Amino acid sequence: MSRFEHAFFQNLMNGEFASEGDLIHLFTDEENTSSGVEAFGEEIPILSVRNTVLFPGVVIPITVGRQRFIRLVKKAQKGDKFIGVCAQIHSNQDDPSWEDVYQVGTLAKIIKMIVLPDGNTTIIIQGKKRFAIREQITDDPYFIAKVEYLEENFPKNSKKIKALEESLKEAAVKILHLNPEIPREAQVALDNIDNTAFLTHFLSSNINAPVESKQRLLEINDGVERATLLLELMMKDIQMLELKSEIHKKVHTDIDQQQRDYFLRQQMKVLQTELGEEGPEKEVEELRLKGMQKAWPAEVKKHFEKELDKILRINPSAAEYPIALNYAETLVELPWNEFTQDNFDLKHTRQILDEDHFGLEKVKDRIIEYLAVLKLKNDLKGPILCLFGPPGVGKTSLGKSIAAALGRKYIRMSLGGLHDEAEIRGHRKTYVGAMPGKVIQNMKKVKISNPVFVLDEIDKLSSDFRGDPSSAFLEVLDPEQNSTFIDNYLEVEYDLSKVLFIATANSLDSIQPALRDRMEIIEVTGYTQEEKLEIAKRHLVPKQRQEHGVKSREISFEKAALQKLIDSYTRESGVRNLERAIGKVVRHVAKSIAMEEPYESKISAEAVRKILGAEIFDKEIHQESDVAGVVTGLAWTSVGGEILFIESSLSRGKGKLTLSGQLGDVMKESAVTALSYLKSKAEPLGIDHRLFDQYDLHLHIPAGAVPKDGPSAGITMLTAMSSVYTQRRVKPKIAMTGEISLIGKVLPVGGIKEKILAAKRAGIKEIILCKKNLRDIEEIDPHYLKGIQFHYVTNVDEVLELALTKVKVKHPLQFTFSADSKNSGGSSI
Repeated sequence: MSRFEHAFFQNLMNGEFASEGDLIHLFTDEENTSSGVEAFGEEIPILSVRNTVLFPGVVIPITVGRQRFIRLVKKAQKGDKFIGVCAQIHSNQDDPSWEDVYQVGTLAKIIKMIVLPDGNTTIIIQGKKRFAIREQITDDPYFIAKVEYLEENFPKNSKKIKALEESLKEAAVKILHLNPEIPREAQVALDNIDNTAFLTHFLSSNINAPVESKQRLLEINDGVERATLLLELMMKDIQMLELKSEIHKKVHTDIDQQQRDYFLRQQMKVLQTELGEEGPEKEVEELRLKGMQKAWPAEVKKHFEKELDKILRINPSAAEYPIALNYAETLVELPWNEFTQDNFDLKHTRQILDEDHFGLEKVKDRIIEYLAVLKLKNDLKGPILCLFGPPGVGKTSLGKSIAAALGRKYIRMSLGGLHDEAEIRGHRKTYVGAMPGKVIQNMKKVKISNPVFVLDEIDKLSSDFRGDPSSAFLEVLDPEQNSTFIDNYLEVEYDLSKVLFIATANSLDSIQPALRDRMEIIEVTGYTQEEKLEIAKRHLVPKQRQEHGVKSREISFEKAALQKLIDSYTRESGVRNLERAIGKVVRHVAKSIAMEEPYESKISAEAVRKILGAEIFDKEIHQESDVAGVVTGLAWTSVGGEILFIESSLSRGKGKLTLSGQLGDVMKESAVTALSYLKSKAEPLGIDHRLFDQYDLHLHIPAGAVPKDGPSAGITMLTAMSSVYTQRRVKPKIAMTGEISLIGKVLPVGGIKEKILAAKRAGIKEIILCKKNLRDIEEIDPHYLKGIQFHYVTNVDEVLELALTKVKVKHPLQFTFSADSKNSGGSSI
């Protein structure tokens, strides 16, 4: 019972709300409850109330604040003072409709109306008779409905009813004794009730139960069923009150023991002061008081108290004293079961991720899925997220965005160059200068038990004679083990299971397999040129303007200028160098503003070149060639896709294969495989087999200073070889990518999205791919595919049919063979 209800009850008993001619009958028999109802009629105005159910015969105050219902109450007050009262289904609904109101309510009479200074109106009403809404007449300006009045159904002279009535009164008396907040006058009221129907209504109104349960009691017509359900609810209330009383007594006993201990310690302190002795008690007492406020496990609390008692026994001048004191301070400063409330509004999360990061749709979807499972299970036991991708694509900032979206604190731990296991697990406190590991140190710093913990550059961990830190992380990142993580310094279990760990890595090769198995890898791919352009417009330019104190009206970038920066001054997967380049341009403008020099406020591509100097990188453009053996391939690099030209030539020799252009082992094997297949199919392709014995083949890929590797140039190499051996032209504006097998099958490759965007930028019109790469094409935005025709193949014969024309080049090579060959004399093709 609230304070207002308590005061209202006492005032009601004292008659303070009754004015002349308005005598309130708190307790009524069945006849009085129903008096005057028939005279009112079936059509009545309906008042919807929140968090309250009115029962017949019960007097309650109701504060009316909504205008439509204030009009209803004022009109009823001027009339016959009868209104229908129905509970509202959803209490947070400010403007309810018929669907938001229960269909069974109580006819009430307004006994008193009080207009409060804040504009609200409080009415004191008395329930008269239950009714059920049969027809909803109108809801404007307020609810009016046609109702059917419900009769009470209690068997007369029934032993069962008598027994239920006695049980209800006994339960009510027990609740009165257990709950000191209920006024003692309620006992008098209870003793004076001799009507079974009103007894159930009175107890139903005052029982500690949710609105749904009270509404159920109001709706039940059968008196025995209603009284039985009411008794069940009262027994549950009694059990809860008994449990509260037991807990209160136990806590009170614990507090008494603590007060006794405190009193004894204070006496010891006074005695020491009188003797002129100053001991360590003050520091220890402060730690003990801090410990009382901690919600730590029982074992840790016992260990902490034991450590404090040990400190009191150590001589303050001993070497062990500061070590023990530092250890106790570390224990008490750590967060133990101290959590922030998670915000699981996934739409809000998606909005924050979209605001902070452009693109990366797959990554965002996976993060939302992960948080959705966390919301449903409310349990973090699952794989640890590992964001894997090239530098500068926003892996670390994604972790920060997740923390902001969840409403958690954020902590980042850089693992680059970490090579000592003790950095993770800590040192035993017996060592000089011992301290906890970095995990515990960061938890102490953040002061919360459930932060978002970013393990940055987890692939940069190394190991030496001092141990392997990656092995120490096996326990930290295992959901089945990290709830009992033991730091060597702490020596007690610390729960890390509520921490959301997010690791970042540039490469998976250097991560220990067992550690990689504990993490769910989410690949964060590099940005496309189009995405970089949008990121620059939305994020980088405004950020650089703000950092350099330049207003938006003082500098703006044309689209061509940003494109120039992306194509000619940066080559990366992320946008770090692009941000630096934009910063240089903004600083140039800031200097001109500060020195009051004339400058161009709208930065064009020409202005970029003027400010930054000559272009650093050249954009690869498809070049048509009438020379046999030159084919355009597609490559993936860490900074995105590129086109590459594979050139081949023949010269007199002994059939030697030369490869140049700083090719890796896999690429060299692809060239050997392509040549072997070509030799096996020489006759169907119209190639004289003597060419393989008497002419050397040289395969070269330009940009020799750049290392190249991978199997995806297999079909490109085969096409170049076929072209140079047959002297047939390669179709213009066609490019290809795909691995080749020894029997001529075309196998799928990766990096399709980046390769296609590179081809589009270079002016390629046709692309040959493995048929299995169709799945990668389906995941790419159709906007990026416009203007390109795709050919999906399964074997190299289809590749050669698509890539080579029937026409030879304008100036084919004249092949001659030595006299000792199978066909003596020279010949040419």
